[in-house]
Amino acid sequence: MPLTKKVLAIVLAGGEGNRLMPLTADRAKPAVPFAGSYRLIDFALSNLVNSRYLQIVVLTQYKSHSLDRHISETWRMSTQLGNYVASVPAQQRVGKSWFLGSANAIYQSLNLIHDANPDIVVVVGADHVYRMDFAQMVAQHVNSGAKATVAAVRQPLNMANQFGVIEVDQNDPQKIAAFVEKPATTPGLAADPSQFLASMGNYVFDADALVAALHVDAERLDTKHDMGGDIIPYFVNQGEAGVYDFTLNEIPGSTSRDRTYWRDVGTIDSFYDAHMDLISPLPVFNLYNSEWPIYTRQSISPPAKFVRGLNDTVGTALDSIVSSGVVISGGVVEGSVLSNDVYVGTSSRVIDSVLMDKVHIGEGAVVNRAIIDKNVRVPAGAAIGLDPELDRARGFKVTESGITVLSKYQDVPEPDEHERQLAARNLHLVPNAVKAAADRFPEVRESVDKVAQTHAAAAQSTTGGRPA
Repeated sequence: MPLTKKVLAIVLAGGEGNRLMPLTADRAKPAVPFAGSYRLIDFALSNLVNSRYLQIVVLTQYKSHSLDRHISETWRMSTQLGNYVASVPAQQRVGKSWFLGSANAIYQSLNLIHDANPDIVVVVGADHVYRMDFAQMVAQHVNSGAKATVAAVRQPLNMANQFGVIEVDQNDPQKIAAFVEKPATTPGLAADPSQFLASMGNYVFDADALVAALHVDAERLDTKHDMGGDIIPYFVNQGEAGVYDFTLNEIPGSTSRDRTYWRDVGTIDSFYDAHMDLISPLPVFNLYNSEWPIYTRQSISPPAKFVRGLNDTVGTALDSIVSSGVVISGGVVEGSVLSNDVYVGTSSRVIDSVLMDKVHIGEGAVVNRAIIDKNVRVPAGAAIGLDPELDRARGFKVTESGITVLSKYQDVPEPDEHERQLAARNLHLVPNAVKAAADRFPEVRESVDKVAQTHAAAAQSTTGGRPA
């Protein structure tokens, strides 16, 4: 028998995202662009909409203009049918403070729950990449009789100190025995001792129980007003908290390879790695599942174009995602994600990188293992991601793993002779995908080498860079 419970969904989207700086210098973390055409919040909202939960409020706070605009332009529901996605800023309804934590954000917005009068409240984060049918989680929650249910994803034991850890009751694997925030160690699962259950930051509550718990939390002095750190332990102590194992979730059109994919993209490294997960021929996370689509605002840019550049250099992209409006004019893109309206000029190389809207790569420039935010112009002959010290000297962020990050509109100085030579040394290299094909079919090797030489010569003529 189908569930008849009335559901309100709350998306927590007020996060500052300090660990994603400088990508969050001018926007909230859920508004950060992802995968060429999307914003991070599109994954949470798409999962809710695909689950047929169409009454959604998004709680915002930190630098929310970009996020609010995206929601208003993209997520329009039929109000005639009572459906909506409403962006709700911090309003100081219960005092003069802004949101003090995720639980306090909902407490200060209890009017939304009272107005909607739901039976069930689904609370989700706005900055994870995954697919999930929340209706299956709600069904388990209702059938279990729990007052609160936490979605959990299996993770390796050595990552326990990075997550809220769920320990289950030995007699009832759907009941939480303990909820510990980022412990040094934790017991492994009975079914797989090498793994533990980590909180996904997604919750289902009986509405009246959630409201009561938020009132209790608001009166306490020993609380951080956090959903994972305070509200869930409250229900655990009451013996009323259940766990939903994400591996049980079935998604139409998914495969065994990507069905349980979930990634927290809260750091530059994880954000970069999540992009690299998208571009293989058999991707770890498949954007192209039309049975569970990820929705977003569609660009009005023209189709992407691959054309020859100066001196007949070939414009091409290999193992990459290329969005609308991209023009690759005689440059080579490999293992990268290009957002709308990116331009890649003659003989330039973009390797293992993420370029956001309207980035311009000049002739003979090389970009390697970099994330470049919107509206950055990389001058001809420049080298980014090839020399960490050079990158830091120009004010670019470089992570410990060697990823170079440029913020929106960041200035890239004109290269000197040393930098031009550095770029030139990397322009004649044959892309890995082409090299693999040439190794397999030796008869095309000579042609491949000639194309590489043509690119290098064209770069030298346009930028003056010569390999040292």
